[in-house]
This record gives sequence, structure tokens and C-alpha cells, in this order.
Amino acid sequence: MEPSTLSLMGLVRHMADVERGWFRRVLADEDAGPIHFTDEDPDGEFHLTEADTWAQAQETWQTEIEAARRIAAGFGLDDLSKGRHRRTGEQFNLRWIYTHMIEEYARHNGHADLLRERIDGATGD
Repeated sequence: MEPSTLSLMGLVRHMADVERGWFRRVLADEDAGPIHFTDEDPDGEFHLTEADTWAQAQETWQTEIEAARRIAAGFGLDDLSKGRHRRTGEQFNLRWIYTHMIEEYARHNGHADLLRERIDGATGD
């Protein structure tokens, strides 16, 4: 297999940015910039340094989840987002965002399972 910067901490950092993007920027139209990536480093969440810690990644992720819950509580499932997707300019309803987030977590949980399998060789049933 090719070397990869994919890591469990990188996945958690990525999901913090995903939570922020969909709930703060798109749903609430907040001016909340990315946490870990930049235009110059679009995969910055996976480029870890020795200064990055699991505690920091976990706290940031949980903070974004709490913000998402707070924001979503003010919307009905069919209410359109106040903001628009940064690439497409589309608005989305909360139902679509929730479905997308389920897909996003499922995909990255699969990545985490592959990483774990590479470490310990165990496979699920």
C-alpha cells in the first residue's frame, strides 16, 4: 500500500471541519473559517505535527458537535439553510444535511476500521 497521511486523529480533525462547514457556515451562515485546512493545504487536517494532540482534536470535534446541535435546534427538517455551499452556491434543508452527515460519518468510520485492521489484524463479523 502507498504511504498515507490518513490517521485516526486526522479523521477526527476532518470531522470537526465537516461539522463546522455544514452547520455553522451552510446552515447558520456564520462566518466561521476552516479549523485545520487552508487553500494552500486543503488536506491540512491530515498533516499532523508533534504539537497536535488527541485531547485537542477531541475537544475541537466535540465543540463543533455542540455548535451543530445548538444551530440545528433552531431549524425544522425542511427549512432551507441560511447560507450556501461554498463551491456550488446551493442551499440545503436540514434533512439533507443530516443525511449527508450520516453518509460522511459512515464513510470515515469505514476508513477508521481499515486503519485499525492494519494495526491489529482483527476483522469484524
